[in-house]
Amino acid sequence: MKLLHEAIDMLSALQLRRISGSVVTVRGLTLNVEHLPLSIGSTVTLTCEHGAGRRGEVIGFDGSQQIVMLYDALEGIRPGVSVCGDHTSGRFASLGPGLLGRVVDGLGRPIDGRGPIPTEAVRPLVGPGVEPLAREPINRPLPTGVRVIDAMTTVGRGQRLGIFSRPGVGKSTLLAAMARHASSQVNVIALIGERGREVQEFIEHTLGEEGLARSVVVVATSDESPLLRVRASLLATAIAEYFRDQSGGQDVLLAMDSLTRFAQAQRQVGLASGEQPGMRGYPASVFAMLPVLVERAGAIRGGGSITGLYTVLVEADDMSEPVSDAAQSVLDGHIVLCPERASRGSYPAVDCLESISRVAERVSDENHRAARRELRTLLARLRDVEELVAIGAYVPGSDPVADTALQLRDRLEAFLGQEAHEASGYPETCRVLVELATESIRMRQRRAVGSGTTPAAEGAAS
Repeated sequence: MKLLHEAIDMLSALQLRRISGSVVTVRGLTLNVEHLPLSIGSTVTLTCEHGAGRRGEVIGFDGSQQIVMLYDALEGIRPGVSVCGDHTSGRFASLGPGLLGRVVDGLGRPIDGRGPIPTEAVRPLVGPGVEPLAREPINRPLPTGVRVIDAMTTVGRGQRLGIFSRPGVGKSTLLAAMARHASSQVNVIALIGERGREVQEFIEHTLGEEGLARSVVVVATSDESPLLRVRASLLATAIAEYFRDQSGGQDVLLAMDSLTRFAQAQRQVGLASGEQPGMRGYPASVFAMLPVLVERAGAIRGGGSITGLYTVLVEADDMSEPVSDAAQSVLDGHIVLCPERASRGSYPAVDCLESISRVAERVSDENHRAARRELRTLLARLRDVEELVAIGAYVPGSDPVADTALQLRDRLEAFLGQEAHEASGYPETCRVLVELATESIRMRQRRAVGSGTTPAAEGAAS
């Protein structure tokens, strides 16, 4: 006991070593600092004029000099400014159940004016990830409350799904509707690179009070440091992991808007640290970071799950542009939004033929799978004949499948569309889907009998 007291007294008398350097040069968004032997990822504080402190992070080194990027603007920085290493690393986050219902920035600081957030655990921003054999197979659906998603691209618990479209087609609205109505226990929503005006609108009007109550919102707006935008993405994922790993395991929905802006922020960080630009200016670190971020979502054997929804901005509707192409390769499916449907006022503007969920077949029963195939057949035939119908060149009776699709077109549109605030129950969605598919098959059979075509021949033709 005496030795223990002596050890405690010794520890209280110890002073942590202060590591400090000074600014040598400013290059673009970064500072070169000498005499600062810190590792990449270490956080630092700059002492500027009038005693004001600026925080930043070591992102690389050039010879004996460290490359530091600030979380703030560079105004007020001059040669010789003191740069001190913090005792805590910026690659850790303080977490706790008190985060629910709160809005925080990329450093985990509350920005909703409701005071400090109590925390109970510290976790790394980039954890060890999930071992492949520790993952639970995705075999349970996660109802989202959006009919077209639940019916045509059914989401599984632990799946990673991308929402792809050009700007202004309704990605954020669809993401918020899914977060508000999904059957997850906790939502973690990351608004990365959003306009400041849109953040308040998203929280108050799109997400709403009910959605916020079981959500954590992490915000890094477009005017903030790219380093802070990258950190906000990692922080949101760490928060989702924390809630997933609570006792009993929780089903968490991680919604990130957007994955493209995360990639753009990492591009700025990578180029500022001296990386060579590659395809369309994206350095290699961007494509290395995407799977590191996305692979952290998933279901754990005997535990909870993180279902990841990531919006992706598609440049000029080109799904093969670098970020879209890389995202498709690491995600478990993609929802494609159609600008033409959006221009007609259809919401949600999901292109069912271009969208795919790689786990939909596994998480749906046989009736659901058969009905989904039937509706996809009708929608594909509608797309084939819509131009002929528009110019009056289509001849009724020439194609029984097209005739059926045209007759059911209004009902299909009503089923696949819904208001943003409307929630559709999963059993009801499946019931109506099966009823539509059954009606379609019966109509085709009646047409086949009336035209003298055998059902087998007509089925082969479809």
